[in-house]
Amino acid sequence: MLAPSTIQLLRFHFSFFLLPVYLFALSQVPTINTAHALVIFFILHVLVYPSSNGYNSYMDRDETPIGGIKAPLPPTRQLFYTSVIMDVVAVLLSLFISYWFAICIIAYIAASRAYSYRGIRLKKYPVAGYLTVILFQGAVTYFMVYHGSSLNKTLLVPPAHMVAASLLIGGFYPLTQVYQHEADKKDGVVTISALLGYRGTFIFTAIIYSLAMGVLAWSFFSRGEQKKFLALATMMLPVLVYFFSWAGLVWKDVRNASFANTMRMNIVASICTNLAFLTLLIWRGFE
Repeated sequence: MLAPSTIQLLRFHFSFFLLPVYLFALSQVPTINTAHALVIFFILHVLVYPSSNGYNSYMDRDETPIGGIKAPLPPTRQLFYTSVIMDVVAVLLSLFISYWFAICIIAYIAASRAYSYRGIRLKKYPVAGYLTVILFQGAVTYFMVYHGSSLNKTLLVPPAHMVAASLLIGGFYPLTQVYQHEADKKDGVVTISALLGYRGTFIFTAIIYSLAMGVLAWSFFSRGEQKKFLALATMMLPVLVYFFSWAGLVWKDVRNASFANTMRMNIVASICTNLAFLTLLIWRGFE
């Protein structure tokens, strides 16, 4: 039986924040293999993402708030073994999708471990850690979902969408670190947010998010799908409203770069982005 700390630190709810890339990729697949799409959802959101969260918590042993948890419980050895078992199951299930998909899953797990493992600890390097996260949670995940969910297992995945997926993650990720500067510093970690500073984090986020929307605009307009992009952009407006409102508060007092405000940003951004890409997925049924 899993201990309460193990269940908490796997952070299953955090998978919701990573769901937009899955929905984005699925909404663009020409012909979907529904069974494989469901298996891929299970592999990523029930196994790989929670396992990555658990392993990271096992290595970090956080005593201050972390993504989605205000008061993390102390991790046990059970959490480590559980994360390993989940990874093994994920890889075995991946083989039923395709060898390319399985290779990507193995690469994702390896990158996740290198990010957290004390012997390598990519997360303590602001640029290397940041690039690792946005590459694998963005472009690689988009590739996996698009390839694995396609009926013919195509390798011809739209590069512009892979770039956009990484940029969307890249514009979101530094904000999840903005309240952790002091805790990370005590652990010898310098995140991209700590490197940029409080104000710099918001400026950087605005730039990367603008680039993401620019790439999406170019992609959709070049295919004559202006209405889809406008729908997408409209549904993301609440994200901009909250972002600039929060940025204004931080500009006045950096104490507003708090865990509570970060979680609100996460929730607003995730709900709006998930709804936007889910709308594009549903839109397919009316074409």
